[in-house]
Amino acid sequence: MARKLRRAPKVVNKPFEDEFYHHPGTLPGTIFIDANAPAPIIFLIDYNQTNFIHEQVATPEECSPYLEMETVSWVDVQGLGSQDILQRLGRVFDLHPLVLEDVVNVPERPKTEDYEDQLLFISRMVVPKEKTCGFYSEQVSLILGKNYLLTVQEEPEHDCFEPVRSRIEKGKGIIRSQKADYLAYALLDAIIDGYFPVLELYGERIEELEEEVIVKPTPQTLQNIYQIRRELLQLRRAVWPQRDAINSLIRDGSDLISEDVRIYLRDCYDHTVQVMDMVETYRELASGLMDVYLSAVSNKMNEIMKVLTVVSSIFIPLTFVAGIYGMNFNTEKSPYNMPELNWYWGYPMCWAVMIAIALGLLLFFWQRGWLQNSFTIKRD
Repeated sequence: MARKLRRAPKVVNKPFEDEFYHHPGTLPGTIFIDANAPAPIIFLIDYNQTNFIHEQVATPEECSPYLEMETVSWVDVQGLGSQDILQRLGRVFDLHPLVLEDVVNVPERPKTEDYEDQLLFISRMVVPKEKTCGFYSEQVSLILGKNYLLTVQEEPEHDCFEPVRSRIEKGKGIIRSQKADYLAYALLDAIIDGYFPVLELYGERIEELEEEVIVKPTPQTLQNIYQIRRELLQLRRAVWPQRDAINSLIRDGSDLISEDVRIYLRDCYDHTVQVMDMVETYRELASGLMDVYLSAVSNKMNEIMKVLTVVSSIFIPLTFVAGIYGMNFNTEKSPYNMPELNWYWGYPMCWAVMIAIALGLLLFFWQRGWLQNSFTIKRD
């Protein structure tokens, strides 16, 4: 009886899938199918310098004749919702059980594995969300053979491979004259380049938060900063091992990758390093925003306390005067018992003294420069 897939607790609004782990003692090569995964859709692109075929096939077996031709065959599987189709796909392409396990049991850490006649590369693809600061993420597995490339995506949506398909169909560039290893490079390059639009959105969002933190910080601002920091951490977790995997392709080499394509992979590696640098820069900016937010909130609280202190300082002597004249005195018993109570202008005189005290304190505070920021806070 197959053991069930054990998942870690869910994290709300997490851009990546929930982490999972196998139950201890699970057989190597065991695959788990998520009940919510979409059914696989298989697309076949076969081409050379003169011919081009792009069609959707119903079964993996329909791809078998193309694998024996001298043309380049790209089989793109979108969806992981059928164990039967995935196992049949493994038989058609003669996939090692561990390869099929890494492809199906998502998410896997980006890596590269050499299986002599096949080369496995697991990558993480991100696509920016429309009208929001965020991204969709899914695992993409590339299995490179002599004359074919098999790609497996988690779902049919949020694909960044359309420019590569267009170049193949229209015959732009040198892709139609190259082999399957160049196609693998082109897809890897498209995956890495897909990080730049996502990071541009985060750069714009961080600039907006900088102005918001300085002008009018709110608890929602703090929540947005935490959200950006967490999502940038997820991007870093995806890019860091991906950089190492591409470097492994360049350093270790493979019979399936030519020297010319290895040179192109260096450019892909450089793009990965750029993405990593941008992620680290934005993470530092987000951390700095946290410090600026705390400083701004503390400064705003100090200004508020300053205003309250000024107001209290003005009313303390006025309260003293009002308290003295609010006492009960009998002027008939003694001339020292508040003779001003019997004055004709006693009441206006009391008001005049209190107003003079208040104006004198305001003048003193203004000369010391204590009122400038206080009035600014009031206008805000």
